[in-house]
Amino acid sequence: MTSTEQNIDERLLSILEQVSDPEIPVLSIMDMGVVRSAVIENGEVKVEITPTYSGCPAMDVIGDDIKKALKDAGYDSEIDLILHPAWTTDWVTSRGRKALEDYGIAAPLDAEADKDVLLNNKRIVKCTNCGSQNTRLVSQFGSTACKAQFQCDDCQEPFDYFKCLK
Repeated sequence: MTSTEQNIDERLLSILEQVSDPEIPVLSIMDMGVVRSAVIENGEVKVEITPTYSGCPAMDVIGDDIKKALKDAGYDSEIDLILHPAWTTDWVTSRGRKALEDYGIAAPLDAEADKDVLLNNKRIVKCTNCGSQNTRLVSQFGSTACKAQFQCDDCQEPFDYFKCLK
């Protein structure tokens, strides 16, 4: 399995798509790309999840939420946390990126652009309110460690930017 492939039993997909990311509730864990594998073996579901970063406090909640959703659907389950390959923002689906923007969080740029934004003050992050790129970095750390805080100089709205992780 490569870093971008998932091994998801089709019978489980609709269940897992209903489990929200606890920090960004408009995203499912499938849209975040944290579920690497979900298979049924001997009547039990085995799910592998990868944290968005080592030590992410949401992973325990995600594991519990997966177990509950599967239990409600009649499955016993086992959740395994896997660290390799490391999660990357490339795993966020296009539907997830749109949901982030609609929720008011700018979706991650590619790695080079991300460095330009966070280290060189380039104005290429689009405001999630008005769409302007006349935005500026306020803080490299936003509401969570994986986000940075920006403000639009046109509409004056603050917003988070989801940092690129590779």
